[in-house]
Amino acid sequence: MALKVYVDRMSQPSRAILIFCKVNNIDFEEVTIVLAKGQHRSPEFIEINPMGQVPAIAHGKNKLFESHSILRYLACAFPGVPDHWYPADLFNRAEIDSILDWHHSNLRRGAAPFVLNTALAPALGLPLNPQAAKEAEKLLDSSLSRIEDLWLKGNAKFLLGNSRPSIADLSLVCEIMQLEVVDEMAHARILQPHQKILTWINNVRSATNPHFEEIHGIVYKVKARLRDNLAASKANQA
Repeated sequence: MALKVYVDRMSQPSRAILIFCKVNNIDFEEVTIVLAKGQHRSPEFIEINPMGQVPAIAHGKNKLFESHSILRYLACAFPGVPDHWYPADLFNRAEIDSILDWHHSNLRRGAAPFVLNTALAPALGLPLNPQAAKEAEKLLDSSLSRIEDLWLKGNAKFLLGNSRPSIADLSLVCEIMQLEVVDEMAHARILQPHQKILTWINNVRSATNPHFEEIHGIVYKVKARLRDNLAASKANQA
């Protein structure tokens, strides 16, 4: 069956799906849905995902949305995917599921609104909201601490002390990578106190390169553009 993957590379969970497919040599067609142009609201895409969100997939006649469900499905549907991504052992699998369930209500609720309200809002025609950013940063910081204390104990290379990455590692790291677009001071303030997080990000990057860097290329481009815009703004004010 043909696999179509509907994504916007500016979407953190979209990047996780793309990296997973490429790392595991899953043959697929990437269908770009540009959120900034409202393509996720088109009738054609609503037929794929009635929620109007990316990522989504169509595998033959089967249509699926929600990134964690997609990652689980891909890990099980394609026999060449190594077991470490989503283990057959039921308890190990449940441990990964628990992290994924935690992710949406904690790390994502901190990271996404923080980035929006400190960097991306103007590009979307929205005002920056310093109070919302402040509240999001608190949740983001506590989430990073929780990851270190619970799932990166000791010298753990990956979550749960595993020697190889799981779909939870990939999903959470892609979430954190959106912080690349905030200014250097904010980036350092948030991540420098969490050295285990920084090491873990590099471990996931190394385990999934060159695809990790290729898929995150759009994030680096946005980072450079925002930096140039800030420099031009300061120059005009001088």
